[in-house]
Amino acid sequence: MSLARAALGRPLVLLLMGSTLGLALGMFATRLLGRVVYEANPRDPLVLLGVVATMALLGLTATWIPARRALEVDPSRLMREE
Repeated sequence: MSLARAALGRPLVLLLMGSTLGLALGMFATRLLGRVVYEANPRDPLVLLGVVATMALLGLTATWIPARRALEVDPSRLMREE
């Protein structure tokens, strides 16, 4: 479990920071979005929750797939091949 934590730790921190920054910038851009999107409230909590959940799921998937592949490789075998 510690290898998976080490492999996923930094990407998850970056994902959290990026999501927080993106959400903050999105909140600042609500006036522009309010003019572009007809009859929609850009601060709708359901929409914001859906966007954050979707981005988090995509980020976790994009992080987990390469980490899982890297964790399946035997380090001693790699050392012998070098």
